[in-house]
Amino acid sequence: MQKITPYLWFNGQAEEAAAHYVSIFKNAQVVDVVRMGPDGPVLTVTFEIDGQRFIALNGGPQFTFTEAVSLYISCADQAEVDELWERLSEGGEKGQCGWLKDRYGLSWQVVPDALGELMSDPDPEKAGRVGQAMMAMTKIDIQGLRDAYDGVA
Repeated sequence: MQKITPYLWFNGQAEEAAAHYVSIFKNAQVVDVVRMGPDGPVLTVTFEIDGQRFIALNGGPQFTFTEAVSLYISCADQAEVDELWERLSEGGEKGQCGWLKDRYGLSWQVVPDALGELMSDPDPEKAGRVGQAMMAMTKIDIQGLRDAYDGVA
């Protein structure tokens, strides 16, 4: 079992949110649903995405998500970026630099592995161009990053 598990507070949508997230990611499943009594309302839903466990709580309206905490997704290629960006942002808000809020207000960063590779180049000019290109993007575009890296206008 993992030592740290993100515990996500929802306003009555824990089961719906867990099902939504599990439907988006290929290697995902609902692990457990805890009800308040045998026929009572759902209290928590434990779900897993690529081996990472999360617990969704039906906590009520007292607290909401902010951008101060986000879930970072490492994407292998543009196809994965495109799919996750569209599915997670549906009903939510698309932001800058690969950030979005989903329909529940939870912030995600959908980031291709290529971004880190290009930004860690020892040539500060190349890395700087990549950073500037990323700052101008909403969804991260790998080819746009590569063009900036190469100095292509």
